[in-house]
Amino acid sequence: MAERRVDPDDGTAYTYDELAAYYKGTYKKSVVEAYWDTCKPAKRSKGKAKEEPTGKAKAKAKAEPKAKAKAKARVAKPAGNFKVCVCGGSGGIGQPLSLLMGMDPNVGELCIFDLTVAMVPPAGVATDLSHLERKCKVKGYQMAPDQKAIDHLEECLTGCHLVLVPAGVPRKPGMTRDDLFKTNAGIAKGIVEACAKFCPDAVLGMIVNPVNSVVPAMAELYKKKGLDPMKIVGITTLDVVRANKFVGEITGKNPNFTNVPVIGGHAGTTIMPVFSQDKTAKTIDEKDIDALDKHVQNAGTEVVDAKGGKGSATLSMAYAGARFGRSVLAGFTGRKRVECAYCKSEVTDLPYFAQKVVFGEGGIVKVLPLGELNERETARLEEAKTQLKGEIETGLKYAEGETLAL
Repeated sequence: MAERRVDPDDGTAYTYDELAAYYKGTYKKSVVEAYWDTCKPAKRSKGKAKEEPTGKAKAKAKAEPKAKAKAKARVAKPAGNFKVCVCGGSGGIGQPLSLLMGMDPNVGELCIFDLTVAMVPPAGVATDLSHLERKCKVKGYQMAPDQKAIDHLEECLTGCHLVLVPAGVPRKPGMTRDDLFKTNAGIAKGIVEACAKFCPDAVLGMIVNPVNSVVPAMAELYKKKGLDPMKIVGITTLDVVRANKFVGEITGKNPNFTNVPVIGGHAGTTIMPVFSQDKTAKTIDEKDIDALDKHVQNAGTEVVDAKGGKGSATLSMAYAGARFGRSVLAGFTGRKRVECAYCKSEVTDLPYFAQKVVFGEGGIVKVLPLGELNERETARLEEAKTQLKGEIETGLKYAEGETLAL
């Protein structure tokens, strides 16, 4: 049986041949293929996707395309041609993230930026990626650690629509959270400062720890310069990815069809999966939820331990970052996408929070409410907020004493 994928615009499952037939004469084959890549596989069992027409309806479908499909063909949106930059693109997260973004049909130009002390020169990463069978052009940029991004990244950042920032140093033995924040906030500020000057309308996806403090700091600096603080977004997608995967392992269900919202923040107890809001996750016995919750919270440590302290969650983070990036770019084309993300928020009494947001043209177009929480989750929310509040205040305090030099 031919694979069927669900068109996000109407929730209907189509085969590639059906889509190609609907769009024939309206869009080029490459455009249809790119759109097909954005559609998720349809379930073969019960689900929202509509079943293949049978009998008389099937014969009619062969005779002429459905009216609805004809209408869809007229409004189908071609793939985008956006400029994306990965700052820290030569690193452990940056290289696989750059690879995945280079494969996105909405990417027309990909810039790889890193420091001269990176494990490999960004020009080398760019040359490597330029050999992929994809449309995007790739170019590398570098600067010395003692140089300022705002003085060297004009060509790299000008015209960017999306800037992904897997930058900063990992926490080292003997380093406090405050030490880590001060170091990485300075690194993030240099990049954010350059973006504010050369691509102020771009969405900045931050993968700079501690995210709970860095994002508020950078967003407030944007706000002080009259820029949109909603352009600064913390990528918490890996928490969602992990929650979906772990639920799939317990239930035996395909995690591609699981969607556990993860709210709060991106560290420790601030990571709060809302299992009750997913139809598969809510079937898990209540006595197992606490352990599953901790599993999601501590998943990063598990990876570090499994790598013997010689690395962290680089590949899964790149996967999650690319998922985030794909959603942002799809939104730019007019195909709205929903992801959990950490950003300026009013859904709780905290000024920054991770929750579901809608990505559309220009970035975040809507921050969604938390939805219904059960008794356990309501108590967990208060626990998450207690820790998150102090981490947000660290970022806000930093922003009070800093400014972006434009």
